Amino acid sequence: MLVLSRKKDESIVINNDITIVVVEIRGDKVRLGVEAPKEVPVHRREVFEAIARGEPLDLAALKLPEEADSPATAQADTRPPATDAIP
Repeated sequence: MLVLSRKKDESIVINNDITIVVVEIRGDKVRLGVEAPKEVPVHRREVFEAIARGEPLDLAALKLPEEADSPATAQADTRPPATDAIP
């Protein structure tokens, strides 16, 4: 596993077309922004594992409380959501 250190507003690039940016650091939580082509699915691990198990997704249960009114969430990706994506 490659381990990288980044500060707020710094990023990493994967395969020339995926960028991960450290958006915010608050206590022990780090908020990441992911810029990826629309055909590349991006999920949190727990969502990915639920999809892999074929479980139906309860979107309300998967949304973190601080995401509900967050301006960063409001600026979310404008790509059309995949059928299994979290808004």
